[in-house]
Amino acid sequence: MAPPTLPNTAPIPSPPPSSVKELTNSTSLGSVPPQYAIRNPETTMDIEPIIEEEIPTVDFSLLTEGTPEQRSQVVRHLGKACEEWGCFMVVNHGIPERLMEAMLISLKEFFDQTEEEKGEYTGKHVMDPIRCGTSFNLTVEDVRYWRDYLKVFVHPIFYSPAKPPRFRLFRLWASWLRETSKEYAESTRAMGMELLRGIWESLGLEEDDMTKALDLHSCFQILVCNIYPPCPQPELAIGLPAHSDHGLLTILLQNGVSGLQVKRRGSWVRVEPLPNSFLVNTGDHMEIVSNGRYKSVLHRAEVNSQSTRLSIASVVAPSLDTIVEPASQLVSDEHPMMFRGMRYGEYVEHQQANRLKTKSAMDPVRLHAK
Repeated sequence: MAPPTLPNTAPIPSPPPSSVKELTNSTSLGSVPPQYAIRNPETTMDIEPIIEEEIPTVDFSLLTEGTPEQRSQVVRHLGKACEEWGCFMVVNHGIPERLMEAMLISLKEFFDQTEEEKGEYTGKHVMDPIRCGTSFNLTVEDVRYWRDYLKVFVHPIFYSPAKPPRFRLFRLWASWLRETSKEYAESTRAMGMELLRGIWESLGLEEDDMTKALDLHSCFQILVCNIYPPCPQPELAIGLPAHSDHGLLTILLQNGVSGLQVKRRGSWVRVEPLPNSFLVNTGDHMEIVSNGRYKSVLHRAEVNSQSTRLSIASVVAPSLDTIVEPASQLVSDEHPMMFRGMRYGEYVEHQQANRLKTKSAMDPVRLHAK
């Protein structure tokens, strides 16, 4: 008689972590897993030098409440920053510091949830109005980035994460998050519109014409919330590679941990945020509208081994149905049209569905060589 078959008592292997946060929480991590090693540990040839340079600063209060002479000076300064840098710090912006801190706290609490709780918002499509995940787009990436994200559409329709009523504590937190993020979205959108007004002026464009052309009353706005946990080998991994943003302006709030770098004249510049400030950078659609005069800035997110970096990017953009093309006033025989028109929503879907690689998302709309 054959001996009885014994049950298989071998331990069932745990599934691999589905996020960087889970990865860093679950083990005493001593090295970067191979799927995150974007740099070659045997060589430093691909490590580009970092330089220290002061990023332009814009005093928002002088733009909105200054004398006509002060405003004109800020507009010129704003145009120069867009043309030479593609980014600038905004100070004296009037957005309460308690609101900025509340947003960072609520973001941390979201990422502190279990993977099961966050899983409700795991995106199935790049245009889902609430979507959380890891890296950038796992379906097309060979190597993962050391970053988890939450992306939420907040205009023209406002969305916010919520939970079923049985989760009482989460329901209270979700209500607080909704109120906080709604106020924050409205505040950063208003600031973005004032900055756009100054930028249009610096380009010699009429505000009413641009508002109508880009349908800015129904502008698209998204909050992109990022967490970059400590990395055991930051020299091998990267939070996000060099890329530019879709949209007109990105208004960035950071938690004081360094990591952002912008590219200028072929070198990387480390961004050290001023207290109670925002970093604003120009997006691809500012480059398109300005017919190449104000270029979208390349930037990347580095990681470190000690501290968690948090950032919240508020992207202010044309409406999703707007066909974005160069302003006719900026096209001439001397400055021929550099980009063809494309519906903004189509551009976003194209960029988000592909690899994040420098400014390759602009290739389908380019009419002339870079």
